[in-house]
Amino acid sequence: MTLMSASQSTFEPDDDLFEDEDTQKDKYLTFRIGSEDYGIAIANVTEIIGIQSITEIPEMPDYIRGVINLRGKVIPVMDVRSRFKLPLREYDERTCIIVVEIDGTSVGLVVDTVNEVADIPEEQVEPPPKSKRKGGNYIQGIGKIGKEVKILLDINKILYEEELETLSGAVQSA
Repeated sequence: MTLMSASQSTFEPDDDLFEDEDTQKDKYLTFRIGSEDYGIAIANVTEIIGIQSITEIPEMPDYIRGVINLRGKVIPVMDVRSRFKLPLREYDERTCIIVVEIDGTSVGLVVDTVNEVADIPEEQVEPPPKSKRKGGNYIQGIGKIGKEVKILLDINKILYEEELETLSGAVQSA
């Protein structure tokens, strides 16, 4: 499977990749935010699109940039860099939106750049560091690929339940 560059409009995975759950096991879409590499289970990824015009919605958390119209469907967009409290940066031709499914709601995740789909077997994943902060719950583990590490995210926990409800409500009223 190949990923399109951010300058191309969309990435839609091969149909056969998503037919059998076993083909998705241990596969992660890896992406970069700042100087760190992250990964999310490929099973959660709907598609990858280049950055596009985002319509702001009032009274949303600061890391929710707004919504996009993706083929007639309104999708809320979260800036992952802002969600992780990292310094903001201008979007460029490498900036992508990864569309994922979280509890039945499609959400776009803005990332600096998409890297690749990587195989990270369970035995190469360490548990996340312990944290008492509420925000650390979205780290599923630390994946090792050779000498590199990828912070693996639990996409179902990246938004808190009340925020997901707020987003669903905003999308329905948009």
